[in-house]
Amino acid sequence: MKAAFFSALLFWILAVAAQATSWPMFRGGPALLGVAGGSLPGRLELLWRFKTGGPVKSSAAIEQGRVYIGSEDGSIYALDLAGGDKLWAFKTGGPVESSPLCLDGKVFVGSSDAFLYALEAGTGKLVWKYQTGEKILGAPNYVTGNGTRILVGSYDFKLHCVEPTSGKAVWTYESGNYINGSPAVADGQTVFGGCDALLHVIRLSDGGQEKEVEAGAYIAGSVALTDGRAYFGQFENEFLCVDLKAGQKAWTFREREFPYFSSPAVAKERVVFGGRDKLLHCVKREDGKPMWSFATRGKVDSSPVICGDKVVVGSDDGRLYLVSLETGKELWSYEIGRPIGSSPAVADGRVVIGSDDGNVYCFGPKVN
Repeated sequence: MKAAFFSALLFWILAVAAQATSWPMFRGGPALLGVAGGSLPGRLELLWRFKTGGPVKSSAAIEQGRVYIGSEDGSIYALDLAGGDKLWAFKTGGPVESSPLCLDGKVFVGSSDAFLYALEAGTGKLVWKYQTGEKILGAPNYVTGNGTRILVGSYDFKLHCVEPTSGKAVWTYESGNYINGSPAVADGQTVFGGCDALLHVIRLSDGGQEKEVEAGAYIAGSVALTDGRAYFGQFENEFLCVDLKAGQKAWTFREREFPYFSSPAVAKERVVFGGRDKLLHCVKREDGKPMWSFATRGKVDSSPVICGDKVVVGSDDGRLYLVSLETGKELWSYEIGRPIGSSPAVADGRVVIGSDDGNVYCFGPKVN
């Protein structure tokens, strides 16, 4: 009994440690919860920045001491997390707004050229590319179980399920309009919203539809999944929580007449998300009642990340903010000067984020 307990404890410790030192995909993991392990100091220092040839709307992945991120210049970059040096770059045929996924020694990322790319993480060498019918702006996700699969949505209205070693299609599911966000994965299902104003609940085994839930307006961001509920914003000024089993809304948050593009961060008791009302909102996870809001000077399309007792998020006012999760009080900010549509990646006590000024920034504790 004691051996089993200590084995479970060791597994938990290793899982937390791995989460704290890596951020392998958009929102940190397949359920897209936007919660990072470890902690952040009350103030951050700029450690380095790397200049690309175009605005950086892609959000970074961090794995094994490397940062992977796309740029509107059409390239995917691998950078050294410690110092920001370029390790390699791979050129696609269009702007790269999609965020990379690191898995099993490969980097998977979509491009506006309509291809999903699989690259060797160490070298940037092309392994394969898979063609969809239109541009890919959302990040790929993955599922394990009866074989690993890669999932990605496209502006061809389809969710594509692809075999990771060969790039061959396993199945496709067709929605009624563009798929802009990343599909979330939990409990044998993938869930995503689209510009058809529907929340789609799909079986991972064969791509068959489980449910469609009316969202009331098109969904540009990604959905977060936990405990049988889906959390997301839409463009008719509502943020929703949907009970997936019942196939209906559990609660609705509506405060001002501004849409939501930001994807939420979901912690044990709180949900945090940005709005085009220039606010970062925090509501109760149970019922959607407001807890606090934090005012920036620009729309908040960047998706916040919760790390310990803090929230980090960018704004179109050109600032990166660190905010108290408990009170919504500003703890620290850094003025980049150009809009930040990229979302933070948080690992190993560092924050990596892109900006419309074409730079990738890395912040962390002050180096003595």
